[in-house]
Amino acid sequence: MTAAPPPAKRILVVEDDAFTRETLTTLLAIEGFTVTGAANGQEALDQLRAGAAPDLILLDLMMPVKDGWQFRREQAEDPALASIPVVVVSAACDVGRKAASIGAAGFLQKPVEPRVLLAAVRGHTS
Repeated sequence: MTAAPPPAKRILVVEDDAFTRETLTTLLAIEGFTVTGAANGQEALDQLRAGAAPDLILLDLMMPVKDGWQFRREQAEDPALASIPVVVVSAACDVGRKAASIGAAGFLQKPVEPRVLLAAVRGHTS
């Protein structure tokens, strides 16, 4: 009898641009991750509070309704969500400094090359 493969790592992509969100979600799904998407920080918080926690959150900063800074503040204040690592994925200037200011585990500058995205996700979920 062969051992069952480990369960797929779960990723939450929080991105307001539908094309970018779908592209990231599809790429990660093709690579074997279980991926869900949220169009803004409030939608992401609602999903997180309603279901199983992902292994990693990919977070855009500039979004309507609730931006990445507001999302991260609420996430950090919620004991059930605070330990989920966040990688900021943004086109913002000085994204590294901005990611560090919200306690993100890492950052990726848009546009993100697929190999760079996959390496970062694997690095934060292994």
